[in-house]
Amino acid sequence: MSQINLQTQFDVIVVGAGAAGLYTTLCLPENLQVGLITKDTVSLSASDWAQGGIAAAIAPDDSPLLHIEDTLHAGAGLCDRTAVEFMAKMAPSCIQSLVKLGVAFDRRDRELALTLEAAHSRRRVLHAADTTGREVTTTLTAQVLQRQNIQVIQQAYALNLWLDAQQRCQGICLLYQDCITWVKAKAVVLATGGGGQVFAQTTNPAISTGDGVAIAWRAGALLRDLEFVQFHPTALTKAGAPRFLISEAVRGEGAHLIDDQGHRFAFDYHPAGELAPRDVVSRAIFNHLQRTASDPATAHVWLDLRPIPKETILHRFPNIIQVCQRWGIDLFSEPVPVAPAAHYWMGGIVTDLHNHTSIPGLYAVGETASTGVHGANRLASNSLLECIVFGAQMAHLNEELVPLSKDDSYILSSIDIPLSEDDWLTQQQKLTTWRQELPRLVWQGAGICREASKLEGAIAQIVAWQDELAALPLSQFVLHLPPAQTVTVDSPLAEQQLRLWGETRNLLDVAYLILKSASFRTESRGGHYRIDYAQTDPNWQVHTLVQQHQWWQSERVEE
Repeated sequence: MSQINLQTQFDVIVVGAGAAGLYTTLCLPENLQVGLITKDTVSLSASDWAQGGIAAAIAPDDSPLLHIEDTLHAGAGLCDRTAVEFMAKMAPSCIQSLVKLGVAFDRRDRELALTLEAAHSRRRVLHAADTTGREVTTTLTAQVLQRQNIQVIQQAYALNLWLDAQQRCQGICLLYQDCITWVKAKAVVLATGGGGQVFAQTTNPAISTGDGVAIAWRAGALLRDLEFVQFHPTALTKAGAPRFLISEAVRGEGAHLIDDQGHRFAFDYHPAGELAPRDVVSRAIFNHLQRTASDPATAHVWLDLRPIPKETILHRFPNIIQVCQRWGIDLFSEPVPVAPAAHYWMGGIVTDLHNHTSIPGLYAVGETASTGVHGANRLASNSLLECIVFGAQMAHLNEELVPLSKDDSYILSSIDIPLSEDDWLTQQQKLTTWRQELPRLVWQGAGICREASKLEGAIAQIVAWQDELAALPLSQFVLHLPPAQTVTVDSPLAEQQLRLWGETRNLLDVAYLILKSASFRTESRGGHYRIDYAQTDPNWQVHTLVQQHQWWQSERVEE
């Protein structure tokens, strides 16, 4: 990657380059100087992996009203009706905006092609084959790179928010090109996606470590509904392979779920077997593996496509065939190893219709945010839509920006990290161990099926690790760094470790937030299932609110 000189000040900093970050950046007024920060490259994000599509009521037999009702029904009583209405009504015009930008959705006789997905009452899902997310992000990236007012800062890792004396967000602390550096901005937008890497099994890419939620929480932002995680029942589960989703349509066409003995175990849990609702199938697989596997966190069952006619598979699932072949699986002659995987995080940083968080100057868009549109369970293909609809709201930012406060101490000076070789070595071992053990612990404690004793045990372990991490010499140094104090990192190993330290710290915080929230909600609803509280409780038709270390219930959510 070519070196670029990083500006020390922007009008707006956007953190994250998935669909939410890219579209937000494009919608910001062009008179603003924008820094788009991504911890990898602009082509790696969960949006890029989104297979399904983007929902919008554009068919003659459809309407935003029907889209609203479907979304509210999926959300299990916790959607914010105003936010849902806003998103569904804005959806058609946002699709037109994407088409104008050059997104090549599939067409049928010149009209935009629409497909049907689970829990939608009409065909309303636009798609580009089964790689819609990639088509959207590729097109948006090309547009971003053409804009003169946007500086794309790749392989830069946001460590912390930078608040002024009045607790207004005035920038961020970044790890970038061998330096810990501070960058000022009149507004910061967090669009960092989800936190799937906190689980042993996830469809999210390796960069999805919950960074936005973690750094906002540490800065004192209000968070909501962090216990609600959507698990997909059938993700390809093979060592070294990404957790590729194998569509529910495969089971719809006649594929069987079997265990190592060839038994169709799903019928032991529900009369509809493999065709039961998504969360029911996930729980069936999870429970079966808990009973039969030596290591349930990494075990799998099998999805057997051989009952489906070969011609049907060739016609309907070319991409699934190709991905399986890449990992040495011939699905025409053998079953595919699959297991449930964490897929989407419904909770996040509380935002209003204009993406404001509880911290002045800080905004959030996409999976990082809790807009209220998903409630306790996201309706399929509303996630890309949410990124676009709410990203478009940032077009009005000019009216809200306030000049940065004058800060005489903002003089960049440079110091080295005072750690010995032994310090670095000890720290590397601890961080690496935590990164390996943490996802297994969270999978067992706050995975598909949850109960009090496992939640409490996992929380105690996370708190112990958080304390250990805080005591590391590197933590002591970075956490007491004065704002505007630039630190040079004297070796690639040190920079690599700083990134590992930052991500591990965020994952520990995210794990703590999910586990505590899951322990707090003593009922089952949407993406949150408690074995010890298996029923939905009308008294819990409320949001879980979190600020710093306080948890409380919102007022009752009106449907």
